[in-house]
Amino acid sequence: MPRSKEIQNQMRKRIIELYQFGKGYKAISKALGLQRTTVRAIIHKWRKHGTVENLPRSGRPTKITPRAQRQLIQEVTKDPTTTSKELQASLASVKVSVHDSTIRKRLGKNGLHGRVPRRKPLLSKKNIKARLSFARKHLDDPQDFWNNTLWTDETKVELFGRCVSHYVWRKSNTAFQKKNIIPTVKYGGGSVMVWGCFAASGPGRHAVISGTMNSAVYQNILEENVRPSV
Repeated sequence: MPRSKEIQNQMRKRIIELYQFGKGYKAISKALGLQRTTVRAIIHKWRKHGTVENLPRSGRPTKITPRAQRQLIQEVTKDPTTTSKELQASLASVKVSVHDSTIRKRLGKNGLHGRVPRRKPLLSKKNIKARLSFARKHLDDPQDFWNNTLWTDETKVELFGRCVSHYVWRKSNTAFQKKNIIPTVKYGGGSVMVWGCFAASGPGRHAVISGTMNSAVYQNILEENVRPSV
């Protein structure tokens, strides 16, 4: 069924005539073969504005068509790291020319905002399964257990910060979905390795790892730092 703005003026005037003769929305809808919502909208416009003509539209019409909008959403859903410039080029390939800021605004209206991705360790399926098993095993442990637990880990600190700024297009509450994070690894160039620990009482000692981390180096770090941290 056509929308009210597509109804010819002659039909719109006929709706008003029947309404003035005392016909209700249901009767007019049935007599003219129109949806009741269409009849109601035309009568409402006539009562409010005194006309059935199309009213002047406010603002500049958007250049992003519904089809182009679907294309944008599909692309960033498939690859959240796609930049607005890349999206601009993609639309240009289908003869849609818009500024990249317009693309960002349109994605924002659809709940997709550019966010700095969270960084999480790159874990294998085996490690993920082991961590989940550990969490379930200790889910109901008493507070005394955690008071006597020391957590240790190593991390890489980049000497000159991150070289490249990354953003992902994502909706609220999806920060830790796999496609919206940047996996991190333990080792890399241009950085130093740091070992640290913490317990329920707060942070413990830390140590800078010189050279290659191996079993002997790790055991030495534990011997020097674990006891003073508990």
